[in-house]
Amino acid sequence: MIERPERAMVVIPHPDDAEGGCGGTIGKWIKKGTEVVFVLCTNGDKGTSDPDMTSEKLAAIREIEQANAAETLGVKEVIYLRYPDGALEDTTEFRGQIVHAVRKHKPDVVFCTDPHRRTFYLHRDHRMSGQVTLDAVFPYARDILHYAEHRAEGLEPHKVGDLMMWGTEDPDEFIDITDSIDLKIEALKKHVSQVSGGDRDVADFVKARAQTIGQRVEVPYAEGFRRIQFRR
Repeated sequence: MIERPERAMVVIPHPDDAEGGCGGTIGKWIKKGTEVVFVLCTNGDKGTSDPDMTSEKLAAIREIEQANAAETLGVKEVIYLRYPDGALEDTTEFRGQIVHAVRKHKPDVVFCTDPHRRTFYLHRDHRMSGQVTLDAVFPYARDILHYAEHRAEGLEPHKVGDLMMWGTEDPDEFIDITDSIDLKIEALKKHVSQVSGGDRDVADFVKARAQTIGQRVEVPYAEGFRRIQFRR
């Protein structure tokens, strides 16, 4: 099982994805001393069915919700890239922003969405953010001549030890979140614009999913990830 790191980073496609995907693990680690930074890729400005809502208003709402959720978990900082919802592309600029964050904050572990699924649909932003994060972590953040302009800011290459991908079909790493399941639920409920139903519905859904994963490793509640270990 992966050891709790000193520093971790979570690359998030949309506001609320981190809390749903790895909020239990993040909350558990932060309580034990891990320093965590979020990198939020999009502003989530399309995530509504309200015909009277505007993208500008929704983006502002969701940024506040993400800040509140991060504060609930104890996250050190949220980096807002503010790409429009649905607009992530595998570009040099986007990759460089992830590389910059990795080199600045020097995480031991990076979390992202698993971009590779075979049996069910995955939102395009999840695929893009996951793939770009994979590439940013290895080899771009590691190699000195990639984004060499970062050195002018005093940022040196950084080698990430582990990549943990949520939303995977093939989890091989499981974290017991029994002691942090309530914190995960509390953080997820901060995304008021996205949470349908009442508090009980949210809690029941989160617990049911975490219980299903937990059964695989014989604990009450767990989160599952596909782990990639890099040579240090």
